[in-house]
Amino acid sequence: MSLLLAIDGGNSKTQVLVCDDTGAVLGHALGPGSNHQTAGGLGIAMDRLNTLVAQARDNAGLSSADRIALAAVYLAGADLPVELTMLADAVTAAGWADKSLVDNDTLALLRAGTPDPDAVAVVCGAGINCVGRAADGRTVRFPALGTITGDWGGGDDLGPIALWHASRAEDGRGPATALTGAIAGHFGLRSATAVAAAAHLDPGIGARLGELAPVLFATSRAGDPVARSIVVRQGEEVALLAIAALRRLELVASPATVVLGGGVLRGRDPLLHDTIRDRLADATPLAEITVVTDPPVVGAALLGLDALGTTPGAAGRLRTWSTA
Repeated sequence: MSLLLAIDGGNSKTQVLVCDDTGAVLGHALGPGSNHQTAGGLGIAMDRLNTLVAQARDNAGLSSADRIALAAVYLAGADLPVELTMLADAVTAAGWADKSLVDNDTLALLRAGTPDPDAVAVVCGAGINCVGRAADGRTVRFPALGTITGDWGGGDDLGPIALWHASRAEDGRGPATALTGAIAGHFGLRSATAVAAAAHLDPGIGARLGELAPVLFATSRAGDPVARSIVVRQGEEVALLAIAALRRLELVASPATVVLGGGVLRGRDPLLHDTIRDRLADATPLAEITVVTDPPVVGAALLGLDALGTTPGAAGRLRTWSTA
């Protein structure tokens, strides 16, 4: 029996599984995000990962003598080739397994969402990213470095833009919006401007602006036009990423799967998903959308099982764990 270590290291949380080659999950650990770009550097990210790997091994009942054949490690922040090399070297040096696979966490989402060879995946959680593949082996990626590479979306953008609109409504530069009261209420302050001042003065408050994404969606569902316009913009950005990937793969006129995942998309907000569906239907009418409900670490584990050459039954058993 071979053992597999699967890791999904996201912006906000990290999940680690220890499995065997039949797809049985033996141990699990959950902890904070391990994106080296946002965690405070590679050293802190690796410390978090080492702690979680040790916890997962302990939960699996492994001794120090028990070797793991393969580590399938999929991390947010593995965006540029130089970062991928840096992370792969760090994982190898950590000695978690005899061999390792290291890549961007969006690939784990893609595998969790579909085995189809012609497919793209868009993740929208704290940030936003996209990858795609074609049956002939071609792949597409995006740098996903934020505003400087043309990206917009995810909680880290939705929260601040909601506060931007709320602040402008209060000082008269923008239309009135229910976001003003909703945002002030979320932080227990008297106004949206007070929230902005608190975020400016206190990095702890500033780091919490992503919490406003659910507030934004709730305000949108209540019918607020400003909030709805932000949600529509987010849907358009998700669709644009998918369409661009399909176009680069020359799949816009072919059947293909569009996998959606991440906290913003898993919520299945009706306006958000209607916008995505409509934009995709206009540009790539044969594409089919699927929303991933399995934890992304399942995709990492599936990629590991693929590399180990296991049977289809192993994948089914693994998915049974994810829905238990």
